[in-house]
Amino acid sequence: MCGIAGWIAFDADLRPHRETLEAMTRSVATRGPDASAVWISRHAALGHRRLAIIDLDGGAQPMTVETADGPIVMTYSGETYNFTALRQYLRGRGHPFHTASDTEVVLRAYLEWGDRLVDHLIGMYAFAIWDGRSERLLMVRDRLGIKPLYYALTADGVLFGSEPKAILSHPSVEAAVDHDGLREIMLGIKSPGVAIWRGMRELQPGSLATVDRGGVRETTYWRLTARPHTDDFATTVHRTRELLTNSVREQLVADVPRCVLLSGGLDSSAIAGLAASELCAHDESLRTFSVDFRGHADHFARDAHNVSPDAPYVRTVAQHLDADHTDLVLDAAHLSDPSIRQAAIRARDLPVGRGDMDHSLIQLFTAIREHSTVALSGEGADEMFGGYWWFHDAALRQGHGFPWLTAALGQVRQERTFLPPDLSAALDMPGYADHSYRQSLARTPTLDGENPLQRRSRELLHLHLTHSLAGMLERKDRLSMAVGLEVRVPFCDHRLAEYAFNIPWPFHVADHREKSVLRAAARPVVPDSVLRRLKSPYPMTRDPRYVCALQDQARQILAQPDHDVFLLFDPAAARKAASQDPTHHPNPHGHRAALEKFLDLHTWIEAYRPRLIL
Repeated sequence: MCGIAGWIAFDADLRPHRETLEAMTRSVATRGPDASAVWISRHAALGHRRLAIIDLDGGAQPMTVETADGPIVMTYSGETYNFTALRQYLRGRGHPFHTASDTEVVLRAYLEWGDRLVDHLIGMYAFAIWDGRSERLLMVRDRLGIKPLYYALTADGVLFGSEPKAILSHPSVEAAVDHDGLREIMLGIKSPGVAIWRGMRELQPGSLATVDRGGVRETTYWRLTARPHTDDFATTVHRTRELLTNSVREQLVADVPRCVLLSGGLDSSAIAGLAASELCAHDESLRTFSVDFRGHADHFARDAHNVSPDAPYVRTVAQHLDADHTDLVLDAAHLSDPSIRQAAIRARDLPVGRGDMDHSLIQLFTAIREHSTVALSGEGADEMFGGYWWFHDAALRQGHGFPWLTAALGQVRQERTFLPPDLSAALDMPGYADHSYRQSLARTPTLDGENPLQRRSRELLHLHLTHSLAGMLERKDRLSMAVGLEVRVPFCDHRLAEYAFNIPWPFHVADHREKSVLRAAARPVVPDSVLRRLKSPYPMTRDPRYVCALQDQARQILAQPDHDVFLLFDPAAARKAASQDPTHHPNPHGHRAALEKFLDLHTWIEAYRPRLIL
């Protein structure tokens, strides 16, 4: 994995502006700690930070092919898993190769197919190719949006980068956030293509954009489609196992140490089990990592959706697979450390308000990076196979709106309670969420003659795969790349997504619970106790000392009544959250969420000094 940045200016000479490009590239240095380079011509400037995964000695970037009509230059982030087969084909077509890297394969694929190279790539990637023959830039993002790519139009071209911070590092760009950006921040719905920063866009998953003197054109090259599913249940299980096994096999390819993130749930255990089988066939052992909280078993309180702590199941899976396992145990002091919050905010460029869930993850990734460069993770399974509890709640299934927002303790209403009243009225977040929901629903592909159950199930799966999954992938990418760790997500293979999207809903609940198809597919490699385990979300510490530490930090901010955070967070709501007894709060989740959002907003404003357009 790597970090990329670039600047195209058709009415200027960029050659004197090396320092600006280097600053943009340096802003994403954590994504590529192994090497840094830039390439500059009159109208194009490309930067690259490298995390070496394949062909450690080759594959330097930006990579160039000189032609008689001008250079073709690429800056590339990601992994193309089918690069070996593509290289063999392209060699047969007469293309020479000078490295063993997938980067060169992608560049040669462009020379062979032009923009239609996207039809031939399997993997996770975001890249830009400057074609000096036509003075045109091509930007590409993988089908499910595993790897990020942002861009901002200028008067005579475009700026782009792996993260918003690359674009914000350009002297002409103002760090400004308007109402739409604030709505995205407060709701956390991550609308496709929307970046919170004014004037900036995120290239949508499965899309490419071309930039020339006529402007920018963004087009979709892949989307989920509705197709008849003719396989019976047994064949569906077999095909699902086959697709997932192939994805894990492809994603284990690396010239560096790799591991699996293990939570003791079905998804991560399936990945770990399949990875162990593949590695065993090559006389290699599996390494796994997990995170836990000191005293978590003592503080854990079972509720309707948090039914069991992870640790016992993690141990069971690690022993079952004979894995070399490491469990990172964090306490309240680790989780509430302001420097960790600052690191998470800097990694994500926005105040998400997830608190210890982000703080524990970035610390886990830091620990993993001491031993491994690549980690496999289970994101995507719940979205593809209907794993979340609200898929199975009759009221939420039939409700109007994003079900995860409705389910999250009335999040829309909760966010409005801590916003200053005038801002709450101006943002009209329920209206924004409703508009986004209606737009998304209208894009859901369906088949003629589908019954209401299958149609609604398809709508819910599509909403999750285009919205909910985007947030999960952004979180995992940004927090891992903040420490130079590449996380791969085998469930997010587009071939598996296409197949799972068309599985009939009755198959998903064939054993009268969630993810029946995946559970059956994973049975050969996952212990029975994990197969029986009810789904539990990513863990949060239940230690009351953590909330007390947040309250102490909130009170320090309240001593700065003129701080810009109070433009976004009602002071009375902040005082209430900072003073209420967390052990006897009638809504402990809402109370804690308010504290996390308040502290995140403050940290974000301190780090970025954004102009708030209210």
